[in-house]
Amino acid sequence: MKDYEKLLLANKAWASEMRELNPNFFNNLAKAQTPKFLWIGCSDSRVPANQITGTDPGEIFVHRNVANMVVHTDLNMLSVLQYAVEVLKVEHIMVVGHYGCGGVKASLEHTHLGLINKWLRNIKEVYRIHKSEIDLDDDLDNRADRLVEFNIKEQVDNLMKTSIIQRAWQNHQRPMLHGWVYGMDKGEIKELVRLDYTHPIEDVFRFTFDAEL
Repeated sequence: MKDYEKLLLANKAWASEMRELNPNFFNNLAKAQTPKFLWIGCSDSRVPANQITGTDPGEIFVHRNVANMVVHTDLNMLSVLQYAVEVLKVEHIMVVGHYGCGGVKASLEHTHLGLINKWLRNIKEVYRIHKSEIDLDDDLDNRADRLVEFNIKEQVDNLMKTSIIQRAWQNHQRPMLHGWVYGMDKGEIKELVRLDYTHPIEDVFRFTFDAEL
């Protein structure tokens, strides 16, 4: 049996189990999605949003990319963000990184990796800002994990700087923004930062909007 065929068999087993536990599970799921959460996480296959939070399909709207980045020129991420905030009306957005992140570690090194160099440049900028503190540790893995934390906080700030979040904060006082880091050694999440609509925005990044009618 080929590897991909095992996935199809596992899907059938899972679907059968869910129908047995709740005959209406898939009928209800097919009607609509009303998640309260948007998860912006890393593409790493070891950090699946639903499994590590113990949630069912339909509870978390998910966007993933290398090193859980919020890049203002990334139309994919911005489209997900706008849909989650303006259509799904999520109440919380979590930027979730993880210790041992390969993308973050690669950004501390000098290996030419091709196209992904352009993406990692964004993390290198975070390192540049916090270099003096990160470089206090000589161990590369420890430095990378410290950069993981700084990167998460920076991406939460990047969310706050978007017009999408600022408009929602002005008109609806939501969503709350969270920065989380996941430790694969224990399987636990730690919150690093939490921001809501009362958080001040640096003037240069602040937008003004007409009041919503």
